[in-house]
Amino acid sequence: MHADNWPMWRGATGSGTANEKALPQKWNATNSIAWKIALPDRGNSTPIVWGDKIFLTQPLEKSNERALLCLDRRDGRVLWQRTVKYAEAEESHEDNPFCSESPATDGEIVVVTYGSAGVYCYDFEGRELWKRDLGKIRFTWGAAASPVIHGGMVFLYRGPDPQAHLVALDKRTGRTVWRRDDPAIAIEDRTDGFKGNKSREWICSYSTPIIIKHGAQEELVMSHPGQLRGLDPATGAVRWSCAGLNPMIYASPIAGEDTVVAMGGFFGTSQAVKLGGKGDVTATHRLWQTVRTQNRLGSGVIHAGHVYVLNTPGFVECIELKTGKVVYNERLRGAAAKNESWSSMLLAGDKIYIPNQSGETYVLRAAPKFELLATNPLDGALTNASLAAADGQIFLRTHRHLWCIGKRSGATD
Repeated sequence: MHADNWPMWRGATGSGTANEKALPQKWNATNSIAWKIALPDRGNSTPIVWGDKIFLTQPLEKSNERALLCLDRRDGRVLWQRTVKYAEAEESHEDNPFCSESPATDGEIVVVTYGSAGVYCYDFEGRELWKRDLGKIRFTWGAAASPVIHGGMVFLYRGPDPQAHLVALDKRTGRTVWRRDDPAIAIEDRTDGFKGNKSREWICSYSTPIIIKHGAQEELVMSHPGQLRGLDPATGAVRWSCAGLNPMIYASPIAGEDTVVAMGGFFGTSQAVKLGGKGDVTATHRLWQTVRTQNRLGSGVIHAGHVYVLNTPGFVECIELKTGKVVYNERLRGAAAKNESWSSMLLAGDKIYIPNQSGETYVLRAAPKFELLATNPLDGALTNASLAAADGQIFLRTHRHLWCIGKRSGATD
């Protein structure tokens, strides 16, 4: 039997929380490594884990291909690979190669989205079940939002793009069930790092939506440019919205303790919203808002009344969930060259794991008093992916390797 799987980017809940009790705390490139495999090209996506299988998206840039790899979790051996050819020109950031979207699975199917190259669904043996061409994504830094599988549907954010929207697909057929466009946004009074710039070029979200449960009701929550929304997953109807986000969003929303926290990017805004409202809840359910925070690209975690986030320059913040008060703001410094971070946090028990761009993983105590427990280096390769955790192991993808950290697993049931 397996412990909890890691079926999507940021795990089963989408909030970066693992129900793991014995994850390793200290390692380096030669100690506490179960295995590592060389990858054929660079990449930013995070692996997902189901049982004895790992699924990973992989760009093959020289051949203009985008691939899904299925690996054996016990040793990293490639079981199968499926590729899609896409030779049309597509913009992206120099450090954001194609296939930055992570896969998603429910134990029956695996769904991958390749930006402009389409959406593909496979079974666990690599047989293609369906595919969809949902049009091009046009944005200067490319795409990165990952699919979410829940309740017989696949939820995708098709952005950033001037026509960005959320779409729900039937997981069996790929048929479109509903579509919801981004809300209209005014940029004349923007308060983020582009203050005074009235160009509509810098309106975007890289958010992956999350599914949360409040009482007996499930909601699809999405950080749109300028607005946080809660939608009916079955119909796409907007149940509530909260204004106040800046027009450029990098991080995904995080949820916990009947609260959703959304964070903007590039000196943007952050805000917390109490669940349970209907319609425009800006005046009634927004607990706090902070304007012009540090740049935030990775997503944080919520634990025991506090929000934790690592800002892109490498400063970790602990924030009171209900008030927005910053409890501490500490600089994390590793030994390698790049201490900035694009990655999102992983919470396991009372420990937070977070990589920097040099592949060093910081381990912090999830507590309102700052405590750095470990700084764990690998080989210094550029790292923009987040962590996955399953069965006492941590999986980290760099631009060179996929690392399995922890004890080597044997045959499993």
